[in-house]
Amino acid sequence: MSIVTRKMGKTLFFGLLLILIFTLAACSSDSAQGDSDDGGDLGENPTLEELLPLAQEEGEVISVGMPDNWANWKDTWADLKSKYDIEHTDTDMSSAEELAKFENEKNNAPDIGDVGISFGPIAEEKGLTAKYKTEYWDDVPDWAKDDDGDWMVGYTGSIAFLCNNTLVDTCPKSWEDVKNGDYKISVGDVTKASQAQYGVLAASFAYGGDETNLQPGLDFFAELAEQDRVSKVDVLVPNIQKGEVEVALLWDFNALGYRDELDAEKFDVHIPVDGSVISGYASVINSNASNPNAAKLARAYIFSDEGQINLAKGYARPIRTNVELPDDVASLLIDNDEYAKAMPVNDFEAWENTIKELPQLWLEQVQAKVK
Repeated sequence: MSIVTRKMGKTLFFGLLLILIFTLAACSSDSAQGDSDDGGDLGENPTLEELLPLAQEEGEVISVGMPDNWANWKDTWADLKSKYDIEHTDTDMSSAEELAKFENEKNNAPDIGDVGISFGPIAEEKGLTAKYKTEYWDDVPDWAKDDDGDWMVGYTGSIAFLCNNTLVDTCPKSWEDVKNGDYKISVGDVTKASQAQYGVLAASFAYGGDETNLQPGLDFFAELAEQDRVSKVDVLVPNIQKGEVEVALLWDFNALGYRDELDAEKFDVHIPVDGSVISGYASVINSNASNPNAAKLARAYIFSDEGQINLAKGYARPIRTNVELPDDVASLLIDNDEYAKAMPVNDFEAWENTIKELPQLWLEQVQAKVK
């Protein structure tokens, strides 16, 4: 073999060796980048147990709109302290105020909030949310979560009738029962209150309408108003306690809470069997959270069996239907059968547009006829 041939062979060998080295380096770099994209060692969707050491290093979780006396949050915060040594503070506020705080406060920023479902997409669109699905993601229905874990509904509310059975001969179980009755119904302030607006939507669902068409519901209440059957009395506990409310439209968790607070024997609560609306409150984690791992741990616990049972103790209906509630807790809630025709909003953008028009329509078509 000539010297030239031997040199060409060595050159080819070293060339192939260099190509192999660079290829392996590139693969290693891509793998490292992939690990980084998946959220580091924890991955994209860590379990509660995986989060725990990092959450305990942070030592606290700061919430907004999740006070002790709403949906029994107090038991969840107590559990985080007793089980995981995570301290908690909350500032109660509306959904809109929560998102404003997420957006405007960067120092000592809140970690997690609880907002009406329609505010979940708004928070995501503004880039205010951190993604985290929890290990219970598949247990949450599609209508109650976004695609990536920016928001997840933890518990639901459905429009219900609260009836004072000492003032009403036959308490209603349907909108037709209301129509055929002779008592007044308290709706609340449809021009401002979300609960009252969803009440109009529930009646619309029962009579063929939807989030884009509230006319069936408006017609229903206009007919009652002409009969002097729409009450001017607001759906507040003192008014109910004084016997000034015969039948009220309320979220089921409010109706059940008021019933037990005032006198369980005196009040009946039912979901209208011919149509209602099911909505919910969504967990949102701040993208600028001061304690991001504690926030994720809190969400993971909220969707665990224990967390869902805590919510049910506060009359909030758990979003996970595969949680077995203790008998004493299940007895606090309305039977599942009554929710057969409770439907969710499918188009939140359309509903937001409808809400903007509803106050004026209510004033013109219903309130103008209230005597």
